[in-house]
Amino acid sequence: MPASRHSPTLRRRRLSAELRALREAAGMTSVEATRRLEWSGGRLTKMERGEWVRPNPRDIRDLCDLYGVTDERQREYLVTLAKQGRERGWWHAYKNMLSEEYTTYIGLEAGAATVYVVDLVVIPGLLQTKDYARAVTLGGPAEVTAEQTQRRVDIRTERQKLIMREDDPLRLWVVMDEAALRRMVGGGDVMREQLNNICHLAELAKVTVQVIPFQAGAHAAVAGAFSILQFPEPEDPDAVYVETPAGELFVEVPEEVDRFHTAYNRLQAAALAPSASIRMIAEYAATI
Repeated sequence: MPASRHSPTLRRRRLSAELRALREAAGMTSVEATRRLEWSGGRLTKMERGEWVRPNPRDIRDLCDLYGVTDERQREYLVTLAKQGRERGWWHAYKNMLSEEYTTYIGLEAGAATVYVVDLVVIPGLLQTKDYARAVTLGGPAEVTAEQTQRRVDIRTERQKLIMREDDPLRLWVVMDEAALRRMVGGGDVMREQLNNICHLAELAKVTVQVIPFQAGAHAAVAGAFSILQFPEPEDPDAVYVETPAGELFVEVPEEVDRFHTAYNRLQAAALAPSASIRMIAEYAATI
């Protein structure tokens, strides 16, 4: 994986999957493995679920011994994943003000090769200007201070570096409802700048924007927004992030992830072509 896409969150996710596969290949249950290592109950289960604090390389070596892993390259690979998983990404500084799910999403996004985003109400975060992001935060469901608002804007700004970096930028494909363009967030000046910013970012080689016009009627995202993350290595399966009124959730079961891929394909088909979408955005910006 290129260094520019290094993500400790993604490394911990990979490590969890590898450990679960090794245990199953060894024909052990998590209860049996935990008993034989004399660990506290639930410790191994949390590790396999990705509920890490900071992976301990000593634990990984003990598990390799238990599962009969004798290949030194494989053992070193797993220990390296643990060491890299102990590192802290830039988002760690904001962890206290973010949910665990959103922190995980940011960490996985940092290691993704492609992110497919669907949004219905507002412009997606990776395309937001600072003033638009500030207005969205202030108009959101939570009561936030001026400092908290600025920190949330800073988080969006930091995330946007993924699509702006010269070295292997993130591939971003956005499908948004026309309502997100028409909703006047922050006033005319803010909205005009925001729409023009989308047109500017769409000129980047790895950024694609499509708009689902009102006349398309009901579509595959009427139930809500979601994001699909794809990673550069086949060992890391796709993940889906969904925001709901009850909180955020991750979908990682392959069959369920496939349903979101199907929905996204239908949304792309219902949306205007990228060139027509940008033309619509530019024309509307000129009227504000």
